[in-house]
Amino acid sequence: MLGVGEASGVFPIDTARGQFNERMMNQFNDLIADHGFAWTVADVLPAVRSAGEEAGKLTQRGAQLLDPSGDLEAGVPFCPPEGDAGTGMVATDSVAPRTGNISAGTSIFGMVVLENELKKRHDELDIVTTPAGDQVAMVHCNNGASEIDAWAGIFQEFALQFDANADSSRVFQTLFTAAEQSERDAGGLVSYNYLSGEHITGFEQGRPLVVRRPGRDFTLGNFMRSQLYATFATLRLGMDILTIEEGVEVDTLLAHGGMFKTKGVAQSLLAGALNVAVTVADTASEGGAWGIAVLADFTRSKKRVDGMKLGEYLTQEVFVDTAFETEQPVDADVQGFNQFFAAWKQGLAVERAAVENL
Repeated sequence: MLGVGEASGVFPIDTARGQFNERMMNQFNDLIADHGFAWTVADVLPAVRSAGEEAGKLTQRGAQLLDPSGDLEAGVPFCPPEGDAGTGMVATDSVAPRTGNISAGTSIFGMVVLENELKKRHDELDIVTTPAGDQVAMVHCNNGASEIDAWAGIFQEFALQFDANADSSRVFQTLFTAAEQSERDAGGLVSYNYLSGEHITGFEQGRPLVVRRPGRDFTLGNFMRSQLYATFATLRLGMDILTIEEGVEVDTLLAHGGMFKTKGVAQSLLAGALNVAVTVADTASEGGAWGIAVLADFTRSKKRVDGMKLGEYLTQEVFVDTAFETEQPVDADVQGFNQFFAAWKQGLAVERAAVENL
């Protein structure tokens, strides 16, 4: 059994019914008919449940497996399981049409809840659903903030040679503050955060890379801004398809993930990179584990308040006292990122050469 958002990554969903698309299942069965299988696709797909529905209970055997001491009791109800896409939408209160969210972690992805179906298929975009079953366009990039974490580790190792109190939070605060105070185009530095392949740009492997031009200032701030820009660059490619080619409109774009702990910096640079207002809640550093806990509570709340919708629950119960801060894109940041982005796209040939030769 899967939640409908996670199930939409397994097989396309009919959003009107909140179940797998019957027409496409029939097409699939026609395509495999000549192989003589003893099953149809419906036989091997999991059951689908929407947010708020109960998805079974913890068995006695399961309780003993999780907690051999016996304190955890059987009978605990489960909500439909969702992955990081669905839990990210919940964690940012972006499950209504024309809302979107950016989740920045090991990977980075942007999702927008659609009012209408897209005009055509785009290989760069995935069509999924919210945990409530509404259609969502997703730009998913394999490579997120891991390269920033790696560099922060190097800087922390260096800092510890001089200051035993150089913990990771101080290191990130220092690095991100330097990025905020740097040149808007990152001083001509171009970075790639590709630790693995990236389907949007056609890479099956990655090589983290930094290229700098002689004659420009090679500063800590410029270096860190280029790393942050690199995290957003592939995402920008996909978001351009969604907003420019498809004309999808977004009223609210909310961001979450650990890189937004340092107040304002990644948020403002992301606003400049996408040229759209970016909102961060004071729960922004919470991730998927918190999102699925919220969905679990919704299952309990839906029993208490019959007919409650997921969006209503999030607005009225979860985020009612949450503080939100919005950063509008600054023209200088928009122009600075566009300069970086133009060089970054040209430099993909350098990244390709690194993959092929190193």
